[in-house]
Amino acid sequence: MLNSIKLMLTSTLLLFAFSSIALDRTQIAENAEDVTPLLNGMAVPNVMVKTSEGDPVSLKAMLLQKPSVIVFYRGGWCPYCSRQLAELKNIEQALTEAGYQILAISPETPEKLQSQKLETEFAAQLLSDADLNAIKGFGIGFYVPDDTRKLYKDRMNVELTPDTTDRAVLPAPAIFITDTLGNIKFSYVNPNFKVRPSAELVLSAATLLK
Repeated sequence: MLNSIKLMLTSTLLLFAFSSIALDRTQIAENAEDVTPLLNGMAVPNVMVKTSEGDPVSLKAMLLQKPSVIVFYRGGWCPYCSRQLAELKNIEQALTEAGYQILAISPETPEKLQSQKLETEFAAQLLSDADLNAIKGFGIGFYVPDDTRKLYKDRMNVELTPDTTDRAVLPAPAIFITDTLGNIKFSYVNPNFKVRPSAELVLSAATLLK
C-alpha cells in the first residue's frame, strides 16, 4: 500500500500527463475525458469562491493558512458525491489532527450549500464556485450535453450551473492536497464520476506528505 501511494505521489494523473504542456487550462473541455487538470508541483490559481453564507473569499489565501485537502464535487444532489463526502467524514478527525483543513468545492450556489450544511455534520468547509472560477482555474470543468442537462432537470429537478455561453458545466470530481505555499502535492482526477479514491488512500497520501 505504501509503495503504491508513493508511486501516485511521484506521478500525477498519468491519465492526463500527455496534456501537461502549453495548455490553457482555464478553457472548459467539451467532455470529461478532455479535462486538463493542474499537476503535482503546480501552484493553485488565485481565484475567488464564496462561503455558504455568500461571502467572497480568496481560495489562495485560505490555502496559506494550513495544508489543505480540496475536494471538488458535482453537488449535494449527486449520490456518488454524497457517498464520497460521507467516507471522508470518517477520516476528518485524523486529517484535522495532522494539521489539515478540508475544503469541499462545488458549482452550487451558497443557498444550496446552506441546505447541505443542515443535512450533514461534516466538518469540511463548503465553498460555492457558482462563477466557475476555481473549476476553470484547476482545469477540471467540462460541458454537459444538452440531453443530459435536461435529464437531470426532468428527473432530479437539478439546475446545472451555466457559463457565460449558457452551456451547463460540471467539474470532473477531483481531490488536490496542497501545502501552505499553495502548491499541489497530490492530485486525483477521474472523468468517470462514479469512481472516487478511497478515504484510506486520501488519508495515507496526506500523512505521507506531512
